[in-house]
Amino acid sequence: MNKNFKVQAQGGFTLIELIVVIVILGILAATALPKFANLSGDARVASLSAAKGAIASSAAIVHGKILVNPGAVTSNTLVVEGNNVKVANGYPDGTANGAVLVAGIDTAKDYTLLTKDSADPKPTIPTDGFALVPAGAANPDKCYLTYAPATKDATSGAITPPAIVLANTATAANCE
Repeated sequence: MNKNFKVQAQGGFTLIELIVVIVILGILAATALPKFANLSGDARVASLSAAKGAIASSAAIVHGKILVNPGAVTSNTLVVEGNNVKVANGYPDGTANGAVLVAGIDTAKDYTLLTKDSADPKPTIPTDGFALVPAGAANPDKCYLTYAPATKDATSGAITPPAIVLANTATAANCE
């Protein structure tokens, strides 16, 4: 028994199929969008943490280089990878030619370098130190890290390493 069935090829999608797909995509977008909308603050906080690590590592490298070869420091300057890095008390000093230079931090586009002379609003900046604020941060007085250069005790001669502090107010909300 031979029966001929006519095979029909579907030429496209029906209107209801298209509407269902659009509704599903709309629901997914509505639930996912808020999760991705506020990532800039988290990215700035992560960037500050990375900068803190870079500064701490480079300060340790400079200190180690000075311990190995104290004669390498001339006029408070140490040559590190072809850069003249300003040093104080065996560590990079708190200027743009010190800790910022040796850490390879770009203050032209990635961060704003704030000193005591910078305009407000700014965080409390350590004596002879600086603060770094990620580019685009809405609250520079809450989204920053500070660098206080190494100090030497006048009586004992003991050297305190530099203090690199990420502000406790550097949260995703404050760094938007």
